[in-house]
Amino acid sequence: MAITRDKKVEVLKDLEDKFSRAQAVYFAKYNGLSVKEAGDLRAKLREAGIDYVVAKKTLMKLAAKNQNLPELSDEVLEGPISAVFGYDDVVAPSKIIKNFDAKGEKVSLTGGILERELIDKAQALQLASLPSKLELIAKLVGTMKAPISGFHGALHGVMSKFVRTLDAYKATKTE
Repeated sequence: MAITRDKKVEVLKDLEDKFSRAQAVYFAKYNGLSVKEAGDLRAKLREAGIDYVVAKKTLMKLAAKNQNLPELSDEVLEGPISAVFGYDDVVAPSKIIKNFDAKGEKVSLTGGILERELIDKAQALQLASLPSKLELIAKLVGTMKAPISGFHGALHGVMSKFVRTLDAYKATKTE
């Protein structure tokens, strides 16, 4: 069934808006996804504040061009394709797509746009293997806290040794 011109204009405006707001856009090829699986994927992405759009490749190319983004290659837009828009976390969209179908049989990354630069499939998969922003912040805080915790432990050890020595001395004096 053909899409009307008005509907195409509406989809194009929506894509342009998403391309303009997104910090990262990943393209995912989908083959043989059931309706339930597609709904599950959309739900996981929605929970993370990520948009998932299936649209005509020509509209995606035109929307990217209108937002002064690099030209989308045929390799990136190979097969039935969807666009995944990440607004806050640039790693989360690729991680969710990769983890949704670990074997890559039904959904697989084909590339994307990161910081207004076109990335290929290998780079998108590398980003998917990075820890999330929250995990990196937790590691940083743990690393910053380690010296303070060590210092506290050393001081506590000296103080407790001193108190035990005083207790032992008190015990010998009372006898």
